[in-house]
Amino acid sequence: MAVEPARWYFSLRSPYSWLAYRELTENAPDVAERIEWRPYWEPGAASARLLAGTDIRLPYVPMSKEKHLYILQDVKRLAAERGLAVAWPVDTEPDWDVSHLGYLVAEDAGLGREFIGLAYRARFECGLDLSERAVVAAIGAELGLDPDTVGNAADDRAVLDRGVEALRTIGRDGVFGVPFFIHDPDRYWGSDRLAGFLAGVRAAA
Repeated sequence: MAVEPARWYFSLRSPYSWLAYRELTENAPDVAERIEWRPYWEPGAASARLLAGTDIRLPYVPMSKEKHLYILQDVKRLAAERGLAVAWPVDTEPDWDVSHLGYLVAEDAGLGREFIGLAYRARFECGLDLSERAVVAAIGAELGLDPDTVGNAADDRAVLDRGVEALRTIGRDGVFGVPFFIHDPDRYWGSDRLAGFLAGVRAAA
């Protein structure tokens, strides 16, 4: 059986994924170029309808108020250590299909990582809501892509089917949170485990 490549799972929702993204792209570009990037998200209404007819089970647990308040404090502290300021968005009706399926469209155009960077900037530096189709469409337009195609990716059945397959890999890899790094057989959960993952990937090069 072929060994899968080193990979990391990111979420456009997660501030810890945002911090890991910056660390990877700014301080470890050699590893960032070598590994696979895979999205992780809580299914929105469209994806959930398709998942209902499959055997895919995702280990997602809703966040408690106490954990949410802790994350706000923790991320503010971690960002300050890196010279960053966080502009927290207010997600009134979150639908993570919108941004993550938009990412798949950008990835098809060879602009997936650029999309991620702009999405993180929009969410954590500008405080914009990535569940708003207009926000995601604007990111697509900035990349030179058709904004309607990117912003309305959740309406495209072909993209939705690809999204379901992406969610299947989450279950197969046993991913339960993000950022999540895999360099078989080792698994690393959390941005504070990134250094170990980087060392492992570089040692195997």
